Amino acid sequence: MTDDELEAIRERKREELLEEEPNVGERDSDVGADVSDAGDSTVAPDEPVHVESVEQFSTVTTQHDVVLVDFYADWCGPCTMLEPTVAAIAENTDAAVAKVDIDEHQGLAAQYGVRSVPTLLLFADGTQVEQIVGAQDEAKLTALVERYA
Repeated sequence: MTDDELEAIRERKREELLEEEPNVGERDSDVGADVSDAGDSTVAPDEPVHVESVEQFSTVTTQHDVVLVDFYADWCGPCTMLEPTVAAIAENTDAAVAKVDIDEHQGLAAQYGVRSVPTLLLFADGTQVEQIVGAQDEAKLTALVERYA
């Protein structure tokens, strides 16, 4: 079974669950932005956008001038430590921040060569310009984002 087929099955199951229980898939505000926060505007959201589909990933990375993408896993300690830093980048810079759970989106992780987590990708004008592996401090990530802003 291919990654695309698995992703289609997951999406179908997610839709079935949402029909049964409308609140499934919603996130608490302290965890980050819901899927709907990607919005139609090019103004970057002040909270990380949790990517729920390949299409949404494409939209987020092309809709905003600068996008920091955090490929993470819930079981990853350094990813958990990086979460407040990533949220601060979303709040304090003009960059959009997207979070991609590698367990839910293995195809995206493979497509972008993510072999360990956390892996951070930086997109400028829809093109990947940087890849950083491992937890980073806020000052380094802010400087990186501002270099492309």
